[in-house]
Amino acid sequence: MPVVTWLKRRLVVIAGLITLGYLLLPNIVVTVFSFNKPKGRFNYEWQQFSTDAWRDPCGVSGLCGSLSISLQIAVWATIGATVLGSMIAFALVRYRFRARGAVNSMIFLPMAMPEVVMAASLLTLFLNLGARLGFWTILIAHIMFCLSFVVVAVKARVMSMDPRLEEAARDLYAGPVQTFLRVTLPIAAPGIAAGALLAFALSFDDFIITNFNAGSTVTFPMFVWGSAQRGTPVQINVIGTAMFLVAVLLVLTAMVISNRRTKRKA
Repeated sequence: MPVVTWLKRRLVVIAGLITLGYLLLPNIVVTVFSFNKPKGRFNYEWQQFSTDAWRDPCGVSGLCGSLSISLQIAVWATIGATVLGSMIAFALVRYRFRARGAVNSMIFLPMAMPEVVMAASLLTLFLNLGARLGFWTILIAHIMFCLSFVVVAVKARVMSMDPRLEEAARDLYAGPVQTFLRVTLPIAAPGIAAGALLAFALSFDDFIITNFNAGSTVTFPMFVWGSAQRGTPVQINVIGTAMFLVAVLLVLTAMVISNRRTKRKA
C-alpha cells in the first residue's frame, strides 16, 4: 500500500519525466553517434568511439556550405517575419477596421494548411512571375509561413497588456514614440522574442516548402535528406548535437535571467 500511495502522489511527476525522456531520446542517440567511427557509409550501428568528426565538422563536402545557407535564410526570415508579424499583431489587437475578422482568420491558414499545398502554391506563383528559384524564393516562402506563428505569439502577449500603463505614460507627458519604446515594447518583448525563436526554428528546419522552391540551392535539411540516400556522415550528428546544445544553453540562460529579475523585484 505505501508503494501505491507513493506512486499516486508522484504520478504526474513520473509521467512528465517519462515524456521528457521520450522527447530527448532522439537527441541522445544523435549525440552518442556523433562520437562513432562507422565502418562503411552508414552511421547506424555503433562501431568505435572517435572524436574525428568533432575535430573536422566540415569534413564532408557541401555540409558547412548548406548549413551557412540555412542559417542565413533563417536569420533573415526571422527578422522579416518578426517585424511584419509584430506590426500585424498590434494592428489586429489595437485597431478596428473592415475585414478585421477575415484577416484574423486568414492568419491561421498557413498554420492549418498542409505544407505540401503551400509549397506547390508558392512554386506556381514564382513560376508564373518568372522568378528564378533559389535563395530569394526560399526566403520569401519562409517569411510567408513563419509570419502566422509570429502573429499568434505576439498577439497573445499584446492582448494581455494593461492599457492603463500606456495611459499613465501619456499622463506623464510621454510622447507616442517614448510610450512605445519605454512601455509598450518592453512589455511585448517576451511575445516578440518567442515568435522570433519559433520563426527561426521553423525556417531552419523546413524541408518540404524549401525543396519545392529551392531550385539548385541546397539548405541543410536538403543536404541531410540527400546524404541519407547515399550514406549518413557522422558530421551531420555533430552539427545536430551542437545545435541542440546551443538551444539548451539559450533556454538555461533565459531561465537564469528571468529568475534574477524575479528576485530583484521581490
